[in-house]
Amino acid sequence: MPSSHSKRVLLAAPRGYCAGVDRAVIAVEKALELHGAPIYVRKEIVHNKYVVETLTERGAIFVSETEEVPEGARVVFSAHGVSPAVREAANARSLISIDATCPLVTKVHKEAVRFAREDQTILLIGHAGHEEVEGTAGEAPKNTIIVNSPEDVAGLEVADPDNVVWLSQTTLSVDETMETVGRLRERFPNLQDPPSDDICYATQNRQVAVKKIAPDVELMIVVGSANSSNSVRLVEVALQSGADASYRIDRAREIDDKWFDGVTSVGVTSGASVPEILVRDVLDYLAARGYDTVEEVRTATEDLMFSLPHEIRADLKAREAAASA
Repeated sequence: MPSSHSKRVLLAAPRGYCAGVDRAVIAVEKALELHGAPIYVRKEIVHNKYVVETLTERGAIFVSETEEVPEGARVVFSAHGVSPAVREAANARSLISIDATCPLVTKVHKEAVRFAREDQTILLIGHAGHEEVEGTAGEAPKNTIIVNSPEDVAGLEVADPDNVVWLSQTTLSVDETMETVGRLRERFPNLQDPPSDDICYATQNRQVAVKKIAPDVELMIVVGSANSSNSVRLVEVALQSGADASYRIDRAREIDDKWFDGVTSVGVTSGASVPEILVRDVLDYLAARGYDTVEEVRTATEDLMFSLPHEIRADLKAREAAASA
């Protein structure tokens, strides 16, 4: 086993919360502050156990469908977005909706609507059953075919091979998505690209940081929940980029000491829905085991911020007006 002074941690930057996640979590916090508990949230506001547990303790109630929300109550739509059918169901129950959909997901929704209006077949690269994919496909259900993986491409059947466009879930592996697009283009040479890259800046940035670190570490620890697509992808990217081993954990207590046999360098990163406190807990765990030299490896600087949902902004403005009256 190497001596303690030779042990080090390479800490990925960027990591953790992206602008869309930050906006969504704050939206729920502000709704609770403005209106009191309970505030209902359809699905997990973001895919992170700790965040969901923390908001639950503060009075948020997470439900699977709008039918579970009492008529007339407030409901927050998660960062992953919802289909028009979900909005209609909420309106039918007279729910007061707060839309915390990430603006980058909203962009993909608008693209789907536009392409469907042009009667194009939309090949949506993403994981069937994921909330984001359900929401995007729901914008144009008759025109959308979900492509789960590169292997799905060979079996695709479309109405007009010369009138197809691809879109993607925002949290996928950049490399796998490009492999899928390459195969799609082989099958459909006139495949149209979206007007801009759908994979979100934060997903790409976190993957680039992991690619930079992975060749220099024996072990990569990714903090993130099992249902977080971008966190799961980071594990795959680490292994593909040279790390000997890579594990995803929700909390530091899930780390297994057996992972560290013969390991001198550990990489640490976190998915886009992970609060920094969970990363700090991992660093404390590692420091207690001799990995107390931490070097941050920065590959990008993120300064993007999104304004809060307009419903929250309107409520804050109304409160300010009442206070000054």
